[in-house]
Amino acid sequence: MEYTFLRDLAIIIIFAKCFGIVARKLKAPSVVGEILAGLLIGPSFLGLVDQSDFLVMMAEIGVILMMFSAGLETNLKELIKTGPVALAIACCGVFIPLAGGTLLYWGFYGMAPTGSHEFYKAIFIGVIMTATSVSITVQCLKEMGKLKGKVGTTILSAAIIDDVIGIIVLTFVIGFENPDSNPGQVVINTVLFFILAIVVGFVLYKIFNKLDKRYPHTRRIPILSVGLCFALAYIAEEYFGIADITGAYVAGIILCSVKDHDYIEEKADIASYMIFGPIFFTGIGLKTDFSTLDVSIMLFSIGFVGVALITKIVGCGLMAKICKFSAHDSLKIGIGMMTRGEVALIVSQKGLSVGLLDPIYFTAVILLIIVSSISTPIMLKLLYAKDKVPEEA
Repeated sequence: MEYTFLRDLAIIIIFAKCFGIVARKLKAPSVVGEILAGLLIGPSFLGLVDQSDFLVMMAEIGVILMMFSAGLETNLKELIKTGPVALAIACCGVFIPLAGGTLLYWGFYGMAPTGSHEFYKAIFIGVIMTATSVSITVQCLKEMGKLKGKVGTTILSAAIIDDVIGIIVLTFVIGFENPDSNPGQVVINTVLFFILAIVVGFVLYKIFNKLDKRYPHTRRIPILSVGLCFALAYIAEEYFGIADITGAYVAGIILCSVKDHDYIEEKADIASYMIFGPIFFTGIGLKTDFSTLDVSIMLFSIGFVGVALITKIVGCGLMAKICKFSAHDSLKIGIGMMTRGEVALIVSQKGLSVGLLDPIYFTAVILLIIVSSISTPIMLKLLYAKDKVPEEA
């Protein structure tokens, strides 16, 4: 048995942590630093670590745990409260970038016949653009004391719904792309899975609530929760042909209203934060090979960033205006929704694993995350600086 995997783990974790700290010092998300660490230690530069089946499986566990945490962070009560307005903004924030990304790919590589592999590759570029990661926006609004205002609450709720819709769209695209799949069967499987998730989810919620009351703040609850996460991820993929990350996300949503959900999240996050998360994000850097980078890919990457940012601002901002927000507040909502991060990377990774995305396009996704993470706080601060009166709470 070779022990090079231990050396690889040591290099990945140390480099990821150091670069993550530097990124935070520069007011960027730590994931940007971890991706750059992967680029540095990967084949494009130092060549210290190569991709292996072991690292791919570890990264997959990282993805599943991160989507589980995203589900746990969902505030269902807040979601129901903001309801129709947040839903309308989220829908526009998904479907306009989806169309924009698809048209961008067709503009560069030509329109493919409906139902072909190239056709779904074009749609998948749009699917990547649908993801919203508002952690940067939330931090910025917190610093300015605007998170609890009408605009802040709307952005937060719309972003949650945005991710749910994005995951559903991803599920359908992956299902339809399979040459052996029947479109009708894909729809039936997807609907059946979500019906099962609602019914079984309600039962599991009651069980976990009782366990939580009987054994409050004990480690058995987070351990069983992570077991549920992996079980639903497996069931979704194996029996319904749905992305495993959908099952993990649903597991998180089932448990997000359990009294001790913060404790569950805290314990589940330890493994993700310390080991699996850094392996996933550095893995993105490891997969990105600049040796095949040419002018057309660079131009595509620039177009990808531009379209992704503009379509989010237009989609979310326009719907906010229709929902009776002022033009100024609508622009804030559009800009607040344009940041991309972990979810875009998770979706990209899923596309890579099913053959809908080539590794070279990770360059475009990484560039989008960096640009949106830097520009969003600056633009929001400028917009809020122009406010003449305090925002309505």
